[in-house]
Amino acid sequence: MQKTDRKICTRCVMDTSDPDIIFDDQGVCNHCHNYELMVRKLVRVGEDGKRELEQVVNKIKYDGKGKKYDCLIGVSGGVDSTYVAYLVKKYGLRPLAVHLDNGWDSELAVANIHKTLNLLDIDLHTHVIDWVEFKDLQLAFLKASTPDSEIPSDHAIVSLMYQFADQMGIKYVISGRNVRTETHVAGAWSTGHFDWKYIQSVHRQFGTIPLKSYPHRTQFQEELYRLRQTWFDILNYVDYIKGDAIKVLEQELGWQYYGGKHFESIYTRFFQGYILPVKFGYDKRRGHLSSLICSGETTREDALMELEKPPYSISLQESDREYVIKKLGLTDAEFQEILELPRKNIYCYPSYARDQLTFAGRMLNAVYSIPRLSKKAFVKLKGKQ
Repeated sequence: MQKTDRKICTRCVMDTSDPDIIFDDQGVCNHCHNYELMVRKLVRVGEDGKRELEQVVNKIKYDGKGKKYDCLIGVSGGVDSTYVAYLVKKYGLRPLAVHLDNGWDSELAVANIHKTLNLLDIDLHTHVIDWVEFKDLQLAFLKASTPDSEIPSDHAIVSLMYQFADQMGIKYVISGRNVRTETHVAGAWSTGHFDWKYIQSVHRQFGTIPLKSYPHRTQFQEELYRLRQTWFDILNYVDYIKGDAIKVLEQELGWQYYGGKHFESIYTRFFQGYILPVKFGYDKRRGHLSSLICSGETTREDALMELEKPPYSISLQESDREYVIKKLGLTDAEFQEILELPRKNIYCYPSYARDQLTFAGRMLNAVYSIPRLSKKAFVKLKGKQ
């Protein structure tokens, strides 16, 4: 596969707004090839999926005997996490649901969480993050001028799940991650979700107060958690069609759709639907729609038509802009200044990612700087041995 000047994949709708995209000689992008690889490797459907899922469920039930809860799930009010809650109860598991309240939940998301969990009879633990600290961290990422301003939420959510499962002695965490709808992910559009060094360095440079209670974990801590816990991506073991899942949730649980992937959060909706396209030229709908094209849930033609529309309604964008600016304590001029800052990425700041890149570079330099003996010199040297 070679990089080309082709603008858009011939199979999906990923394009060269992903600076790292690569196309084969048929114009199909690396994300589509990765999708096929990941499906073959991780997705189990039909009878095979049912059999393997039942084995895992039986193992969770067995290991959870005598405990109040045998597994932990995260809930956001969105499609994937709500369907996970629906499935684990369907299979007779006894989950505890955990939700991170970062101050940006929409009213509809909160209503979805409480309504569905009450109907499913699932206990809920809500962790309310320290808003002053969290606001300071979000502002730091905006000022860092990278496309990674969702990292403060994403890192905290996973860290909270690790920590709470550990505290409660729960071995199994059932996640809503899945290959069929989340494989077309451009690293340049956002990266560093697991990178505590990156988060710390951005906050040290642009933050104003200490992070005393923010849920986090180092690489070493994550490895320790992984030794004690098993994370299971249940949606890879069922015939997960997002449209069908939405219908089930609406009909059986009274769940309501909120208008877009991850739009259950006001900040996520505004960041993905306004800041990323305006400042960086990135439209995350391309990734979401491309995965759905490959899974057969939409067509390329329909996806292209969808991309002709704004990410979400202009009137709601304007309302969100006013709300976000006010909640973050910014003036309109200060926010506009942030939008106009030079664009940067994770490698502009101390991070595990930059360490790995630097190490790889040093190794390559070392390899290519090793003196090479000529064939004649080698023969002469060998003859002296």
